Order: sequence, then C-alpha cells, then structure tokens
Amino acid sequence: MQISDILSPAAVRTMSQTTSKKRLFQEIAEQARAVYGVDAPQTLDALQERETLGPTGVGHGVALPHARLHGLDRVVGLFLRLEKPLDFDAVDRQPVDLIFALLAPKSSGVDHLKALALVSRTLRDQDLRAKLRANDDPVALHAMLAAAPGIKAA
Repeated sequence: MQISDILSPAAVRTMSQTTSKKRLFQEIAEQARAVYGVDAPQTLDALQERETLGPTGVGHGVALPHARLHGLDRVVGLFLRLEKPLDFDAVDRQPVDLIFALLAPKSSGVDHLKALALVSRTLRDQDLRAKLRANDDPVALHAMLAAAPGIKAA
C-alpha cells in the first residue's frame, strides 16, 4: 500500500486558519464530500465520535483523525496543512498543523489499520514534516506524500 493509493491529489489543501477542532472536522467532511462523494454530515459525526474516544493528535504537530463510514468501498485520505497551528489535545501538548484524515468503509478490517500505520510511519519522518511545512502548494504536498515508501501487503 502506498499513500498514493489512498490520497487523491484533489484531497490535499492548505488552510490559512481554522478556529477549532470542530470547524476543522467540518472542513474535512466537506472536502471528503467534494472529492470522494461521501455524506458530509455522516463524516463529521463519525470524526467527532472517534475523537471522543481519545485525541488523534499523535505529536510533532501531526493529527490523524479517522473514522469508519457507510458508503465507502475503500480507505481514502485527506491531507490538510494549516498555516496557523491548532490546539488538538495532542499527546505532546503541541499544536497541530499537519492533518492526515483517514476514512474507511464500515466493514474494513485490516486495510484501515494498514493505512493508519502507513500514514503514521510516513509522518514520523522529521525531514518530510519539515518539507511539508515549508510548502503550501497542494500539488507539491501530494507529490511529497506520494513519494514516501509504502508497506508490503501481508
């Protein structure tokens, strides 16, 4: 599995400012509707419900919100780079500016976990995070993410 298998170029964008986690999730839901055709209210509800289980801010300014939805036939991703970091209740208490949201079919099992592991490992790379933060062109951001090493199928 590669990042390019789950992340459409149209699902990458930069945002100048967002005021709250809820507003960020609304943006993700609208972007998911526009790019992947999923129901925006269902996506918003699923992301917020997942976040109540525990924050998805994983540290180093990265958040990996994720949810399972009806109406998807595969795992898909959305990437947002925030120009102004947002408090996300991250494990290291640092604000978040790199968000990679994953949406998976309700029935997905191992594919959802593989995608989460791939994205997590990819964004652990300090050099890649620095490059992502230094660029605001969605095409370039997608290219950087797509160039990351994949994971072999089990």
